[in-house]
Order: sequence, then C-alpha cells, then structure tokens
Amino acid sequence: MGILDSVLPVFGDRRSHDAKAVVTGAGSGIGRAFALEIAARGGEVLCADIDKDRADETVRLIERTYGQPAHSVFCDVSQREDVETLARHAEVVFQGPPTLVINNAGVGIGGKPVGSIGFDDWQWALGINLWGVVHGCEIFAPKLRAAGRGGIINVASAAGFAAAPGMAVYNVSKSGVMSLSETLAAELSGSGVAVTVLCPTFVKTNVVQDGRIGSGASRLADELMRRTGFSPERVARTTLDSHDHGRLYVLPQLDAHAVWLLKRHFPALYTHALGVLNRVLPQDDSTPGAHFEKTGV
Repeated sequence: MGILDSVLPVFGDRRSHDAKAVVTGAGSGIGRAFALEIAARGGEVLCADIDKDRADETVRLIERTYGQPAHSVFCDVSQREDVETLARHAEVVFQGPPTLVINNAGVGIGGKPVGSIGFDDWQWALGINLWGVVHGCEIFAPKLRAAGRGGIINVASAAGFAAAPGMAVYNVSKSGVMSLSETLAAELSGSGVAVTVLCPTFVKTNVVQDGRIGSGASRLADELMRRTGFSPERVARTTLDSHDHGRLYVLPQLDAHAVWLLKRHFPALYTHALGVLNRVLPQDDSTPGAHFEKTGV
C-alpha cells in the first residue's frame, strides 16, 4: 500500500474482474497493458485507438493469449463525436453499458517555456490529454451511474503535480485530469461507481524512440527510464488492484511519492530546486518545443 493510499478507505471489490471494459489508447503502452490485464482477469475489452491497426494487434494478442473476446474501434478522443460513437459501439458489443472505462489515451509535449509554446501546441495537447478525458467522463459517467455499479480510471501523470519547467502544456493537461478525477469521485460517492486516477513517473515504453526529442533530453529520459521506469504491465496490474480496493490515487513509484510530499511540505524550496535543475540539465536548442506522441503517460 502506498503512502497516499494508507490514509484512504479500502473497500474490497473485484470491478476489474470479468469486466466489460472500454480502454482508450489501447494500441500500445499502458493502454495495451490495461487491455491485456483485464482480459487475463476474465474481462471483455473494447480497444479504442486513433491507430486502428495497433488496436487490432491488441485484440489479436488478447485472443491468442487468453482466448477472451475483444473488439477494436477507431477513436480520436479529442473529438466528442468519436467518443459518443465509442459509447454507442460499447453498448452494442457488451449488450449494455460497460462496467469499466479507462480514459488512457494521451500525448506528450515539451521543450519550450511558457510564452514560447504557441497556441497550436496548447490546443493540440489539451485536446487529447484533457478534453479526451473530459469527453470520456462526461459521456460514460451517466451510463455507469444509471447502472449503479462500475468504475472509471483516468490516466494522468506525476507531471500533474510535479510542475517541471519546459513541460507546461503537459503539466496543465495532467493536473486537469487529476482535478476532474477528484471532483468526479466526490460526485459519484455512494453511487456504486468508483474513480481512480493514475499518476506515474517513468514507464518503460517506446516513447523516447518514437518521439521527436532532442538528443540531450533523449539520453536523460533513457537513463531515467532505465533506472526508475516500471513496466506498463506492472503499472496496469497495480492500478487495477488499487481500483478494486477503492483507492482514488495510484502513484506506482517511490519518486512520485517523494515529489508529492516534498512539494506540499516545502513548496518554496521545491520550486527553487526545479529552477536550479532546469539550468543544469541537458538542453537541446536545435529542437525547441519539439513535441512527441505517447500513449497512456
């Protein structure tokens, strides 16, 4: 049990077992790990992704590995109409509303300070990272509330409270997901629907290789991922177990706990330390503001 979880009530429930689950960003990374783990627990998964081929591959992995039924669908979570279509599709394949919704799809962006980012990047990233989760909660929450049982897992990030320099767009988007999750948890209290928000630091995915990141930042990210990164499978298992126990926050790594506590107890010192790190860590002026896409971080 984590530091934050120790002060929260623990309720035994097996929501993640035999679930009828919708997972966005299920084509790779943490999203694929969620889909596979739910199938391992006897669940049926609707795998949504903006890359339909990757979603199809997740379905094949589920069917080949676990023999469980699975489905795939194209969905751009930044588009409300796509998420509404996803909800209708879920009701058809599950013959009713889902019992578990995982709003996982997301993108990463970083490299420029506030004032140099540009509104196109703000709109692009917030459209997916924040509005994607807003769409998922706004559309699916009433269905689960009406059913009187189920769960919603929103994938945020430790960036939502860490406030690292050069990551303003990403930080704002993930902080918004945290606040939305906290509010939704209060609104759904007593309804039979649980809400969990995942806030990891580094997870071992192909994000660095696939992304457009400067060489200095790439080397640093590779090193941190190698030293502290968890596997997506471990993160998915931990999150689903925590959700079953009624926990709101999931901070899988100790470094996330450390940042959480340091910032809250010593806010001025924390901000000063971030400023020092920002001046000494590798910079790459050749690709300022370069952004990169990733799923479920």
